[in-house]
Amino acid sequence: MQQINILVVDDEKEIADLVEIYMVSDGYKVFKAYNAQEGLDILDKEEIHLVLLDIMMPGMNGLEMCEKIRETKNVPIIMLSAKSADIDKIKGLGQGADDYVTKPFNPLELAARVKSQLRRYTQLNPNSVENAEQNEITIRGLTINKENHKVIIYGEEVKLTPIEFDILFLLASNPGKVFSTDDIFEKVWNEKVYEANNTVMVHIRRLRAKMDEDNRPEKIITTVWGVGYKIEK
Repeated sequence: MQQINILVVDDEKEIADLVEIYMVSDGYKVFKAYNAQEGLDILDKEEIHLVLLDIMMPGMNGLEMCEKIRETKNVPIIMLSAKSADIDKIKGLGQGADDYVTKPFNPLELAARVKSQLRRYTQLNPNSVENAEQNEITIRGLTINKENHKVIIYGEEVKLTPIEFDILFLLASNPGKVFSTDDIFEKVWNEKVYEANNTVMVHIRRLRAKMDEDNRPEKIITTVWGVGYKIEK
């Protein structure tokens, strides 16, 4: 079995050490950094499969580091922060994070979030979305390949994060079917929705931006107002 490497970036050594204990107990190898630049240096040298990233750090903060990572890498990023307001979560997701855990966190919740993101990233769960047996789908100028996580839009490759890929694959696998934000969250994150949040909408906004939807006369992802989202046949 492949060794899974996790990078923990937090300027509070005690928290980084605590997270390391939880992650090592689950069998992961942990690399620690106490500022953003140290973290970026590790990402350049090591094969990292997931990043746990604190938001509030001196110098380059977590949001800025997240944006920097997304320039070259699609590894899952889970933000860690004492801030719990929705606007802070939206900022983190808007910079390219895949998930968000608020401090003080429950170790079991953190472990579950990590496993969920790694399962998606390493493609160990082929049934994470409906009709996953279809390895490649071509629909309305979009070609999406489940096996190599490659997305081509009108002949041009688009780089997506694992979460963005799974949302797009879910919609493309079920042409014409409308998915509410709750449906998408439960199928892609594999968790029940217990409270209203903007997580799915933020990811779809980023997905549309990467697909350059605003500049296309015919949109690939259609909004059904008051209901949800779909991709037409």
